[in-house]
Amino acid sequence: MGKPEVVSAREWQRARDELLVAEKEVTRAQDAVAALRRRLPMVEFDAGYEFDAPGGRKTLLDLFEGRDQLVVYQFMDIGPDDFCGGCTWLTDSVPVTGLPALADLGVTWVTVSNMPPAQIEAYKERKGWTLPFVSSRGSSFADDCGAGGGFMLSVFLRDGDRVHRTYNTTQRGVDRLVFVNSVLDLTPFGRQQDWEDSPPGWPQHPTYG
Repeated sequence: MGKPEVVSAREWQRARDELLVAEKEVTRAQDAVAALRRRLPMVEFDAGYEFDAPGGRKTLLDLFEGRDQLVVYQFMDIGPDDFCGGCTWLTDSVPVTGLPALADLGVTWVTVSNMPPAQIEAYKERKGWTLPFVSSRGSSFADDCGAGGGFMLSVFLRDGDRVHRTYNTTQRGVDRLVFVNSVLDLTPFGRQQDWEDSPPGWPQHPTYG
């Protein structure tokens, strides 16, 4: 198995300083993109979509729980006997202890799926998940969000009883939220996934293998 080259402390610091320049460029670029994101317009969205929740039926407006902002992660439905590995990986990473901090800042997190309620509850129990998770089965919510049969993260803003969609992302835009991935990206072997650009001899495996 390959390993990083061993160098002197001075050589290491020089290489680290060079990388820091690139990291700072990325940070500034991310800040600039976030500023653009805060300036996106919004589009009105039907507040009346209904979801099956453990406590009974809830509308999209209900999911806000009285707060002004709502973040929805749409968990893929790939059949009664299977579960999306990527969605599972992300949901495993949602810091339940961090959800109250979001709530204090006026943001509610809810996971939504077209899976039937019984399948969701069984998987939650199996995984030990306690985060809010509701079913959109029987509604056009996923299709109207543009997720279709895929996964997506959407952000909504409430203005009284009116709901607006302000942002959505998928693929690597969702990937950036995963805590484990963010930590692994700082380590010498990275995520150890076969798509990564790593030196020869680095350990790698299929992404969801």
